[in-house]
Amino acid sequence: MSENLYGFKYDEYGNTREIMVYASGTEVHSTGFVNKGTAFTDSERTRLGMDGLLPPSVRSLDHQVENSLIKVQSKESDIEKFIYLRSLFDRNVTLAHATIKNDIENLMGIIYTPTVGLAVQQYSSMFRQANGLHFYPGNIDQAEDILRRQLHRDVRVAVVTDNQGILGIGDQGAGGIAICLGKLMLYTQGAGVAPWHCLPISLDVGTDNEALLSDSEYLGWRHRRLRGDEYMDFIRRFARAFRNVFPNALCQWEDFSKQNAFAIRDEYFHDLISFNDDIQGTGAVTLAGILTAMKIKQEKLTDQVFLIHGAGAGGVGVAEQIKVAMVEQGMSEQDAADRIFTLDSRGVVTTDRDIEPYKLKFAKDKSRFAWLQDGANNNLAGVVREAGVTVLIGTSGQGGCFTQEVVEGVLVNTERPVVMPLSNPTVMTEALPEDIYRWTDGKALVATGSPFPPVVHNGNTYRVGQCNNVFVFPGVGLGVLASGAREVQPEFFTAAALAVSDYVTKAEMEEGCLVPQVSALREVSEKVALAVGMAAIKAGVSRPCAFSTFQHENDEMRLSELIKRMRWEPNYLPLVAM
Repeated sequence: MSENLYGFKYDEYGNTREIMVYASGTEVHSTGFVNKGTAFTDSERTRLGMDGLLPPSVRSLDHQVENSLIKVQSKESDIEKFIYLRSLFDRNVTLAHATIKNDIENLMGIIYTPTVGLAVQQYSSMFRQANGLHFYPGNIDQAEDILRRQLHRDVRVAVVTDNQGILGIGDQGAGGIAICLGKLMLYTQGAGVAPWHCLPISLDVGTDNEALLSDSEYLGWRHRRLRGDEYMDFIRRFARAFRNVFPNALCQWEDFSKQNAFAIRDEYFHDLISFNDDIQGTGAVTLAGILTAMKIKQEKLTDQVFLIHGAGAGGVGVAEQIKVAMVEQGMSEQDAADRIFTLDSRGVVTTDRDIEPYKLKFAKDKSRFAWLQDGANNNLAGVVREAGVTVLIGTSGQGGCFTQEVVEGVLVNTERPVVMPLSNPTVMTEALPEDIYRWTDGKALVATGSPFPPVVHNGNTYRVGQCNNVFVFPGVGLGVLASGAREVQPEFFTAAALAVSDYVTKAEMEEGCLVPQVSALREVSEKVALAVGMAAIKAGVSRPCAFSTFQHENDEMRLSELIKRMRWEPNYLPLVAM
């Protein structure tokens, strides 16, 4: 797509009012942001030089959506549905998003988890059209020039990956950009960030995946991964270029591996408007589920003992967010950390081990916990028993590790255990919800990482809430953009968690549900955006932005109105022939 084919005209809220079209004829309906397919009106066909290029009947967007949904459902497999929706997006962006919005509860699992994992793995073999930007050692020196070619799109959100830590499937090389594409579609669905303002970026520093390196179809940079100083220098060159070209855009780091994820997030905290969704988004949505559980249990967060099984980026991110929330509720940092245990493949993470730096903040000193000195206790069931765990969280990717013994052990410590097997895809979940409800006789409060159908136990139906980051990152992004926040602070994610939890209704809580339904994504994102934007204003990191300024007088009302007006809806816009 050439930047010379179209441009955008905005209203005072930064929302696109009309599209200026500098092309005519076949170029118009081959440009995804402009194309309306059979919905071009007779006058548009004439003005844009499209007479005779389309059948004479004009269809409405609603009619097109109806047809598209029928076509999606006719596909035999989820990956075929994914391919259809991506192809639809490539040729008609508005129709694709209108179709997804019409059935978000079912189609979110197609455009993102779990189907996107298959798309990542099959990226090279099913490649059809270029989307986003690919930086690799051969072009990183031209990063600023390459990014400047996207200036016409007024990029506001970029999702950036180095492709190494794809959840559940690890290093996937160039295919990781499919995750960025999916996340940005959810930014549009949840936050209403127009798709032309979204930019997926792959930082292709090589791969250590032997299958990819030996695959003649592989499209990525066919080298082993850069490491150490070479790797960090590559990231620095990208970050400098991004800041220079898009100083006010949000950069979401995605699927970086463990130590790199924390190092990059922390290094660019002040230099870029950025955050890491695997760390902070996961932490916030998990905290949201826990906060809802506390309302149901009528207990304090600061009275719980937490065990996080899986000490990767997601697990430590959950621990960080729980700790931030407990400190905000008046607990000291040391006391909060003492109540959070992290467990990896070698048992409880302790200070006497040789561990990665990011794990240190929750590593336990064995001298302060006598029971840890007995190796027989240093396993999942032993920690639950000896530490008195009341909240059990799984981020390990070890399917079935929350056994009946482990779950019943949590039930011994509390009348209503909180059990959250968050690993996905489904085959990697730590325990099946139906088993957890059966082992606890329906007393457990459960949320999962993968989608599960409702569970019937003893005549009661339990809707299993999906602890999905989608409830957090779109709203965080919109709140940052609307408030003009110049950095993304940890407190923003506590505010987001509170907003997500507050959206769970009393009726849902009576059924034991901990997070909202996916069908409420747009409404939840709006609440999160307002909470995050107000947190930015109160923290003094909000700056005058393109759409408004805030001066602590009626800020919440003005911010709420701005958020509503900024959101793009998937409706065809007027096209102005230039």
